[in-house]
Amino acid sequence: MTKLKLDKDELELLASYEQDEWKSAKSVKEQKEKYRAYARATFKKDKRVNIRISSKDLTSLQKRAIREGVPYQTLIASVLHKYASGGLTEK
Repeated sequence: MTKLKLDKDELELLASYEQDEWKSAKSVKEQKEKYRAYARATFKKDKRVNIRISSKDLTSLQKRAIREGVPYQTLIASVLHKYASGGLTEK
């Protein structure tokens, strides 16, 4: 058997599991649908915004989107969402 190197968080999860602290979800299907609904509501794109940015910034965003494998408008929306929700802050 191969020994895996686990980080601190993984070791805590393993210890918790081994101490039978985990409980099965009562209705996995209902739980999945509940969280799908949360995701749909969070990422619902129901408003349009037009902004003017420099061509250099747009080109940089488009290149980064290509590297990430997503459409550039999706990348821009994601960055704005992260900033609006406090997950991304100014330097």
